[in-house]
Amino acid sequence: MVRRYAISRSRNKPPDMDPGAWTILLVDMDGFFASIEAVRHPELTGLPVVVGADPKGGAGRGVVSTCSYEAREYGIHSGMPISRAYRLCPDAKFLPVDMALYQAVSGRIMKILASYADTFQRVSIDEAFIGVKTDDPEDAVETALNTKKEILTKEELTCSIGIGPNKLVAKIASDVRKPDGLTVVAPGEVCEFLDLMPVTKIPGIGKKTGQALKSMRIETIRDLREYDSRKLVLRFGKWGYRMQDLARGIDRSEVKEDCTVKSIGRELTFEEDTSDPGIIYDSIDALADETHRALSKTGYLFRTVSVKVRSEDFDTHTRSKSIGFTSSDPELVKNISKNLISEFIGEVKIRLIGIRLSNLRIADNGSSGSVYRFHCLREPCITRQTSIYEFIR
Repeated sequence: MVRRYAISRSRNKPPDMDPGAWTILLVDMDGFFASIEAVRHPELTGLPVVVGADPKGGAGRGVVSTCSYEAREYGIHSGMPISRAYRLCPDAKFLPVDMALYQAVSGRIMKILASYADTFQRVSIDEAFIGVKTDDPEDAVETALNTKKEILTKEELTCSIGIGPNKLVAKIASDVRKPDGLTVVAPGEVCEFLDLMPVTKIPGIGKKTGQALKSMRIETIRDLREYDSRKLVLRFGKWGYRMQDLARGIDRSEVKEDCTVKSIGRELTFEEDTSDPGIIYDSIDALADETHRALSKTGYLFRTVSVKVRSEDFDTHTRSKSIGFTSSDPELVKNISKNLISEFIGEVKIRLIGIRLSNLRIADNGSSGSVYRFHCLREPCITRQTSIYEFIR
């Protein structure tokens, strides 16, 4: 049986775990932005709170960044159009995103988490892995409880923690009991824990892959684990092998500090949906300039340009192009972006566009742009993101 342990039952004996050299914890802050707002405004405690774009009485544009658990009871969730969230609960308290505050709180929490870790990896503004090297299986549970207590005492915030033999299991376990939960999966119970879950619980298996698997009569993680691996590889290539390993609870990735910038980008939501080529191309120029300024500040060069297009009916499309060399040329960003987005011009009204630069490399001495060296050590690096809506939780 999978053993679950909630902080609300702290007087119970913690669950047993098979001993092992490493145990992994995934710490996920509960409703992070909305919870911070409730700490700042105690009168919001227990009320539906939505953090995101201005709803403008139901006519607003943009999306929900995060919301309180009380708001989720109305069907509101992260990434939902803010206008729909308003229709679902017009009496909710709608607040703008205060990213500077959220990053400051995140920085303090990450320092707390890192202090308990033998190895540490920040995943996002509100999520991190902790690796604990121990021969005592109760040490991981003690670490989790101490972490929860310190965060609650210092920041008045709760978190949910998953404990498992690897990052995959810890990540999935962290989502089982929310908010303020603690779920432990022992090494010998991994398959039983995973088997009845839908395949989309596995990180990396999204809606499209889930639909493709469903067409093969693969709906649960057990279905995927027991499926003919040769047929999976024929359909998905090497990803078929990887998916089946994950379905078996196998994940060899290490918990390690990584402050490398993976990509840099910017997004823009139009005040009104548009198909006007002049407006769209002018906006591409402005986004490209802004993205290039961010690139220059980090001292990176790029090889891949991607554009994101969201139409009036919320269909989202991405297009990418890689070049055979690294560059920091803003005109190249503009030209590639315009070519990539051209297929959508005149076809649909566009709600949102975005540009992202990836396949980054630190510029060599003599290359354009100043060079920054990133040092992580025990203090996590908080990388500035494209837009507030990239911190959707």
